[in-house]
Amino acid sequence: MVTGDNGSGKELVARWIHEKSNRNSGPMVEVNCAAIPSELIESELFGHEKGSFTSAVKQRIGKFETANGGTLFLDEIGDMSPTAQAKVLRALQEGKITRVGAEKDINVDVRVIAATNKDLLKEVEDKNFRLDLYHRLGVIIIHVPSLNERRDDVPLLVDYFLDVIASEYGQAKKEIEPEAMDALQQHDWTGNIRELRNVVERLIILSNKIITADDVENYVLPKK
Repeated sequence: MVTGDNGSGKELVARWIHEKSNRNSGPMVEVNCAAIPSELIESELFGHEKGSFTSAVKQRIGKFETANGGTLFLDEIGDMSPTAQAKVLRALQEGKITRVGAEKDINVDVRVIAATNKDLLKEVEDKNFRLDLYHRLGVIIIHVPSLNERRDDVPLLVDYFLDVIASEYGQAKKEIEPEAMDALQQHDWTGNIRELRNVVERLIILSNKIITADDVENYVLPKK
């Protein structure tokens, strides 16, 4: 279970776990539980048989089967419907899933990494999340601190994003003045790593060859 604020890098942690594990030759499949309507989440995770409901015009393989032998990353699991939670619990306990509209069980070998920005114990109290699923997922809990709690990481992340974004744009990597880096370290990163990446991209687009403290002042810091 990976916990932390929005944009703090939970997905990156999940990817790192997968890449460093003995499952790295298998697939890593990601599902954003908050982005899928509750009536479709079961079909998305477990698949369905043709004709199992009105729009099921053909058989569909679910994410659990797709991730067989690898890792399934369930992002924003706190938004998953109660029915889907029960089926995920069964898949974790028994290593079996059943497609929607099917009778035959399918064996799956999947390591599940879940992520959430919610307080799941509070969700359990409010009857929105299953306590047994919480305990099943929470064997190892990794909390990702906000960027404001680890400002020493800002220079490393800025340098990384300068590399990545320059490559995406097909241009030379830009340099950044020490004073500009200091200003970025002192910024209030309410949007965490996601906000930092967007800021670095903005600075690359709007600055000259060297990103200066004035650039940070003009393009990043809020106007007073």
